[in-house]
Amino acid sequence: MQQDAYDVVVIGGGAAGLSGAMVLARSRRSVLVVDSGEPRNAPAAHMHNVLGFDGKAPSELIAAGREELRAYGVEFRSGSVVSAAPGFSVTLDDGSQVKARRLLVTTGLVDELPEIDGLAQRWGRDVAHCPYCHGWELRDKRIGVIVSSPMAFHSTKMWRQLSPHVLYLLNGGSGPDAEQAEELAARGIPVVAERIASVQVTDDQITGVRLETGAVVDVDALAVGPRFVARSAVLESLGIKPVDFEMGGAVMGTHIPADANGATSVPGVWVAGNVTNLGATVAVAAAAAQMTGAMINMDLIAEETREAVDAYRHRTATMFSEEAWEERYRGRDAVWSGRPNPQLVTEAADLTPGRALDVGSGEGADAVWLARQGWQVDAVDISTVALGRAAGHAASAGVAERITFSHRDLRQEAPAAGSYDLVSAQFMHLPPQERAELYAHLAGAVAPGGTLLIVGHHPSDLATTVGRMHFPDMLFTAEEVARALEPEAWEVVAAQARPRQATDPEGREITIHDAVLVARRR
Repeated sequence: MQQDAYDVVVIGGGAAGLSGAMVLARSRRSVLVVDSGEPRNAPAAHMHNVLGFDGKAPSELIAAGREELRAYGVEFRSGSVVSAAPGFSVTLDDGSQVKARRLLVTTGLVDELPEIDGLAQRWGRDVAHCPYCHGWELRDKRIGVIVSSPMAFHSTKMWRQLSPHVLYLLNGGSGPDAEQAEELAARGIPVVAERIASVQVTDDQITGVRLETGAVVDVDALAVGPRFVARSAVLESLGIKPVDFEMGGAVMGTHIPADANGATSVPGVWVAGNVTNLGATVAVAAAAAQMTGAMINMDLIAEETREAVDAYRHRTATMFSEEAWEERYRGRDAVWSGRPNPQLVTEAADLTPGRALDVGSGEGADAVWLARQGWQVDAVDISTVALGRAAGHAASAGVAERITFSHRDLRQEAPAAGSYDLVSAQFMHLPPQERAELYAHLAGAVAPGGTLLIVGHHPSDLATTVGRMHFPDMLFTAEEVARALEPEAWEVVAAQARPRQATDPEGREITIHDAVLVARRR
């Protein structure tokens, strides 16, 4: 089923578009490629200088690329993009719309040829423009170079590298200057001044050009420099205008300006291939789009990281509020297992029962266990929902008279100093400053000879598959907590990472560690 929202919509499905889509898809981005099926190189029977595809039809490269991309989940739609709006909302010519976080435009260009009868019909066959793309196939033929571009003189010398039979066809334009004329003469390149009327074809092959004088100049092929015009309609709908493209100081056409990585003046809109680099061959366009695709992925990563940091900060600031805990408890019939925390059982089993403070008592499992051992328990929590459940469990266990449930936030209201024989805080994870202040309050509540028991998730758990919430600053070691205790007032009985077995979300048995501090007030 096709989506209506994607990480990236690629507009243009040629070599550049597919190459950019490949990088993005392999980075697990959702990608839609929209293509009108009108590639610039459609008239050409073969491609060259494309490793692995030299001499093959352009359509073979596109078909192979599409097959590879489908394996990565890339989707394709046939049609043209009419416009795009900030957001980005992309409208296709069938009226449908899709959403995109980023746009990669690889619409290419249009070759505007001189208006010579019969010339356009031979384009991509025996009318060529690039010696590197078509020169080998035209080697040693009689090649007429039509002077239609500021680069014509330069390209004539390149064609002369491929054939000794090259003519310089001015087509009624200005002749070469003295230095150029000397170079042409030295390389044996005749100059034909008259305007060309038409291209002569016999048996589906160029045989010459007819001049307006009626004379025919014999040639086997023609080389012509078109004016390159970027296909920019969708970009213009976003306010991105084409500008003149210069090469060697000469204007060769129009293109979409972009930085070295393909970023345009509109954030989130990127370009690659001939729409921005008019001189790019198939391989160059694909390579550029590969880099642009990587930059788009990095841009998305940067955005996602900013959003994650904002969400992380918000959650850190709000997750321990009373409202957050109330909502958490309301969302489930039971948040905890109903069993007492194992480190509490280990440490308190041999203590003489007295008065205990159960901090963050939750649904009451620890408080009920302590009461059963003979302790008189003050169970404190900031959630009224949790306290209500805990009271019910205490009543069911027949120990309600031994437990006092209090709705309090001990961060704001410190417990009475020196009042408890046992203060237990199990997995009270808070931001560092809040944690330090709370634990100082708890230490102050321990009576002489009493025990402070603090247990938390050890930071090493984050490197396991247990699925712990990733808040590194909120985890702690027992040694960190112990360092805050005054040695003359406290005997640290244990400060260690204790292993215990757990099951991760995939059902695997793993070893995790609890940070356990046991300290006795002197």
